[in-house]
Amino acid sequence: MRSVLLPAAAVLIAFVPAAPAVAAPAEPQQKVPEAVGYGGAVATVDLDASKAAISVLRRGGNAVDAAVAAGAVLGVTEPYSAGPTGGGFLVYYDAASRKVHTVDGRETAPRAMTASTFEGIPFEEGVTSGLSAGVPGTVATWDLALRRFGTLSFRQALQPAIEVASKGFVVDQTFYDQTAANAARFKDFTSTAKLYLPNGAPPPVGSVFRNPELAETYRELGRRGPGWLYGGRLGAEIVATVKRPPVTPGSTRNVRPGLMELSDLTAYRALLREPTKVSYKGLDVYGMAPPSSGGSTVGEALNILQALPHVGVHEYLEASRLAFADRNAYVGDIPGVPLKELLSDGFAKERACLIGDRALTSPVAPGVPDGSYGPCAQPTGTAAPTAKEGPETTHLVVADRWGNVVAYNLTIESTGGNGIVVPGRGVLLNNELTDFTFGPAPGDPNLPGPGKRPRSSMAPTVVLKGGKPVLAVGSPGGSTIITTVLQILLNRYDFGMNLPEALAAPRATQRNTAQTQAEQGFLDAYRAELEARGHQFVLNPEIGAATALEFLGRDKVQAVAEPTRRGGGSAMVVRSRD
Repeated sequence: MRSVLLPAAAVLIAFVPAAPAVAAPAEPQQKVPEAVGYGGAVATVDLDASKAAISVLRRGGNAVDAAVAAGAVLGVTEPYSAGPTGGGFLVYYDAASRKVHTVDGRETAPRAMTASTFEGIPFEEGVTSGLSAGVPGTVATWDLALRRFGTLSFRQALQPAIEVASKGFVVDQTFYDQTAANAARFKDFTSTAKLYLPNGAPPPVGSVFRNPELAETYRELGRRGPGWLYGGRLGAEIVATVKRPPVTPGSTRNVRPGLMELSDLTAYRALLREPTKVSYKGLDVYGMAPPSSGGSTVGEALNILQALPHVGVHEYLEASRLAFADRNAYVGDIPGVPLKELLSDGFAKERACLIGDRALTSPVAPGVPDGSYGPCAQPTGTAAPTAKEGPETTHLVVADRWGNVVAYNLTIESTGGNGIVVPGRGVLLNNELTDFTFGPAPGDPNLPGPGKRPRSSMAPTVVLKGGKPVLAVGSPGGSTIITTVLQILLNRYDFGMNLPEALAAPRATQRNTAQTQAEQGFLDAYRAELEARGHQFVLNPEIGAATALEFLGRDKVQAVAEPTRRGGGSAMVVRSRD
């Protein structure tokens, strides 16, 4: 989201294999939300991250290399949304094999955590604590993705981020606003106040922000490898911070210690999982399986819509309402998630028959995905609530010259994670464990447990047609991620919009709640019509901050980011002309 002081391209010359010369356009000094060209493309929320990815692509790296490099830079410039002590999900299309792979780098609960750990704790008190910090998965994600699918070493992929952290970036309004919004809790931790509240206040807009401690953390990770975190000294320092948060003397905040042990870090693994897949109007839509609910919920909603004779805004909201009812009841990091049935045509038709001219009344009860489907079964179960999720995730997309594609969500959960910087390391800890249901909630699939991964709504999505990629998309936004991705797909393929229009269009999010949250533009366009059909609305000024790309044929790619949401994003291509 900012302009780095030294071009990221300079960083990689010594590390990335040489590639044939290309006529590269001059690097933009400001973010642009759309770029069309050849040889590869990227869209992120941040100019420096996009520059790093394009630099990797121009030097011969592939989409995975570029995605990891961009993700590491976002840990510097978007530290309240991402970082090496967070987690995420990566969806990768491999052009050579025409297969879609996914990497689950979701954080895990310590072995000492139980279903009742969070009971009786106020949500906000749970967030700003050592108790909320999950065992981080981002570094393991980068390592696994690079080893299996990349061409760069772990050390090489971190070089652009080291340069940005060392040289600094220019503080923009978004960074300032996010720091100011967190100032009250940041000041309650000595390490966080030292880094993000110099002279007792947020760094002013236009100033240069440097994070030399994070630069050194990345250097050491590059030298020593991921084991330095997963059982080594960095891991020991993270555990010490979780168990004894560096609370500012005199603070009155009740900061609970966490349960993480070094053995939890040693045991952590990023996992390769089978993607979810549904077919929608001739397209194959791939996403993340549990513990993400993104792939299953987007997929179920698409199946419901495909079973209807007409798809409009009313139907979009109702399909989303029903899919969320089933998500809340059945999806989590548990054995026996009925994923095949949730994504079956029979179940979708049974759910679709509930959609009529009038809005359903939430909370709608879940269906019964048991493989036995009638013409129009009425649900009889009990609706589960949609748990709180922090909005400040980030998402990026990358395509390379060979046609490989990455859609990657990474996060530390709430804006600023748990608010605690690891002393001397320049990185905020996550608060991912507050994504669990706090309980008591018998039978809830998302209750905490030892080694369990909290349910997520992250929905990095890749769309194929005839075995080749046509689109990739994803967004931040907590549980609104699912509806944002779904709405963009419908905008593009049902409502006649091109991709930039599909991202810019006003949004609404229905997650089996009594009121549908909607942006003002959506209310202006649809409120009267939809209220007449029984929908109720509440204003949400900004929903999501998507990034996407589309293949336009003959190797041309269009990269698209937000034009205004969250300060706008950055789209770039390797070259603008063939």
